[in-house]
Amino acid sequence: MGFRFDITAHDGRARQGVIATPRGEIRTPAFMPVGTAATVKAMLPASVRETGADILLGNTYHLMLRPTAERIAALGGLHRFMNWDRPILTDSGGFQVMSLAALRKMTEEGVRFASHIDGSRHMLSPERSMEIQRLLGSDIVMSFDECTPFPATEEVARSSMELSMRWAERSRVAFGDRPGHALFGIQQGSVYPHLRAESAARLREIGFDGYALGGLAVGEGQDVMFEVLDYATDMLPEDKPRYLMGVGKPDDIVGAVQRGVDMFDCVLPSRSGRTGQGWTARGPVNLRNARHRDDPRPLEEGCDCPACTGYSRAYLHHVIRADEIIGSMLLTWHNLRYYQRLMDGLRAAIVAGALDSFVASFHAQRAAGDIPPL
Repeated sequence: MGFRFDITAHDGRARQGVIATPRGEIRTPAFMPVGTAATVKAMLPASVRETGADILLGNTYHLMLRPTAERIAALGGLHRFMNWDRPILTDSGGFQVMSLAALRKMTEEGVRFASHIDGSRHMLSPERSMEIQRLLGSDIVMSFDECTPFPATEEVARSSMELSMRWAERSRVAFGDRPGHALFGIQQGSVYPHLRAESAARLREIGFDGYALGGLAVGEGQDVMFEVLDYATDMLPEDKPRYLMGVGKPDDIVGAVQRGVDMFDCVLPSRSGRTGQGWTARGPVNLRNARHRDDPRPLEEGCDCPACTGYSRAYLHHVIRADEIIGSMLLTWHNLRYYQRLMDGLRAAIVAGALDSFVASFHAQRAAGDIPPL
């Protein structure tokens, strides 16, 4: 089996479909938990799968530094290394390298940078990024790009976009012919419609298996992000997966699905789980707050995760305040399950032609807020 994307239902601009890969199907719209360093923090791989996740995201930058892509390849590849037998998408490392600021130097060739771990010097180019992701054995590979900062003048955004398009072409050549593996191109252009259009046209000319919307969720705010998605998403091929990188919050995901996006990733559910925050249909709940101290109710009524079926808010409050590891484990499991339940609901609503009703209910529940204890 090769890589294939089948759209099975539409509701407005929203799509429901399936990405077929040799390692299994990915139901879309899809949320990918982030396993930065070959692990979703505080979770076993089997537990992540139980939340409903079809695919994980790994991080090229972190894995190339520790334990190194070469070591992972020698040990059988990333799937075997982390005991996850389903699809894995790896980012290109570009975003993390660009975030190093003073520790990097960018040229046409690529980016030279100092490791944040030990200061060792490295070079990341389109060719090296493709090599690392090949060594890891990623099912979905991201082309190497520069994540345009926000805000950016039109001149800066154009220069950044054109560099990313040259790197995209080099990524395509370096990726080569790898049956069963997919390469995604990344649209850039900041908040400028004509630059986004030029970027999309160039990516289509090069030809990719899927397309990502880059340079968003970098500080521009939800209103601006949605304004860009209102036009940028439809510039990408209708018959290929569309991936909004690094997003995010539940209301961001819902709005992006309405605008035709198929794939998402974010560290938020796992990071929140380690800081005492649980995500629910009524919004985030801070389990550190004293009002949960004597509350016998589950974190979220109707949720089938272990945190909600086996423990009270009072218990979660206790273990989180006591810095017990089980607190991070239970809340992360709940948050990842909440996100997958949200994706389940979106997919079902699209199939039923009831997305508008689903979205209205989603916002109404969040507006109502968390119910205080009696």
